[in-house]
This record gives sequence, C-alpha cells and structure tokens, in this order.
Amino acid sequence: MTDLVIHEWPLPYEERLAERPSSAIDLVVIHCTELPDLATAREYGERIRYEDSRTGNSGHYYIDRDGRTLRFIGDLRVAHHTFRYNPRSIGIELVNLGRYPDWNDSRHQAMTEPYTAAQIESLLALLRHLRHEHPSLHWIAGHDVLDQRKEPSSDNPDLLLPRRLDPGPMFPWADVVARSSLQRWPDAAD
Repeated sequence: MTDLVIHEWPLPYEERLAERPSSAIDLVVIHCTELPDLATAREYGERIRYEDSRTGNSGHYYIDRDGRTLRFIGDLRVAHHTFRYNPRSIGIELVNLGRYPDWNDSRHQAMTEPYTAAQIESLLALLRHLRHEHPSLHWIAGHDVLDQRKEPSSDNPDLLLPRRLDPGPMFPWADVVARSSLQRWPDAAD
C-alpha cells in the first residue's frame, strides 16, 4: 500500500474559484493530461481561459508517472475540468501522452501509453484519502463518459470526433473500481 504524500502546488487563481461544501462532492473524474509531462500540464493549467473570473482549466490533483501526487486546486473549490460536472466533482489528472499532439486528427486517435504501477497505486491512495475526507463521495467516472460532445476533425472537418477519450483504453478500470470502493458512474461503458 502506498503512503499518500500530497505536494501542494496551488494555481495562482485558486482563490478566485467558487467555493463549495464537502457534502457537494459525490464524484471523482479520472482524466489523462494528453501532454508530454507535468511541466506542460502545469503551464496549461495556469492559462487564463475565463476572463470574467480570471481562471483556467485544471484538475484538482495531478499524478506524475513516478506516482508523485500534487494538488493544484483545493477540494472545496470548483475547478474547471469536466463540462457540466464541476460543482459536484474532483478532477484527477494522470500524466499520460494520450493522443498528444494530434488530439483532433482522425488518423491519430489511439491512446497507447500505459499508466505506470506507481500512478495507479498513488491514485488508489488518493481515492482512499478523498473517501475519508468527503463521506458523500460515491462515484468514479472517466472524462470520456461525462463529456461526449464531438468536434470536427482537423484533417477532415466533415468528420466529427469525440472531444474527450480520457483516461482511455489503457486505464485499469476493473482494478481501480474493485480496490477503491467507489461505484462506476451508471452511464459508464463496460
């Protein structure tokens, strides 16, 4: 079992994100960064995307390939990580290439980088911690299940591709669900 160490690395705009009570949190969303490394993911997270609030898109937690766990946004803040599910969820980003750098190219939609054992063990330790901190937490879902919007392919605008495929086919759902005591979101594919 992995002892959980969370490294605090708050985003500059964290205090501008809306607050919420612990009782509002019932869902964890698993993402992959679809970027080459943690430094690039951090740079993306720091970008201001919402001028009215001067905030950006980010998960709450990031788990690097070596299992190191970092908190970018506190649990009781609403982070922008999953369309329509932000107020009730905690976003966990696993550093992984995904489809990088060809996210929207129909010829490059395969996600082939496996998650490391260290990442999965750290994820499970984090999920145990979150369940203890937020008793209303019951659900776990992939970003792909919750955001099924489509957008035109960069190589063929007539072809619509899923915006989100993460965490992708390499994510060990059966093991994580069995060992986390969380229930898979009802709309999740087997």
